[in-house]
Amino acid sequence: MDRKMANRKLIRLSQLKNKLATENLEEIDWVTFGVIVRKVTPQSANNGRTFSIWRLNDLRDLNECVSLFLFGEVHREHWKTDQGMV
Repeated sequence: MDRKMANRKLIRLSQLKNKLATENLEEIDWVTFGVIVRKVTPQSANNGRTFSIWRLNDLRDLNECVSLFLFGEVHREHWKTDQGMV
């Protein structure tokens, strides 16, 4: 993990909204971690393609969640991931 995190900045999910407003994250090599706290049943878009929506949280502030939309190959590979996984 130390090798993977070298020269990267950890931004907690509960801090993400504030960081997006105050910093230019496109210029920073950053990572975040989240736990799937809620999964919505896969949906169909208007074009007929299926996608998933996950609610993620860092378990620091349970009121601050991030919605992650999974499309295409990412959806196909990960839609069965269980709630509670990191």
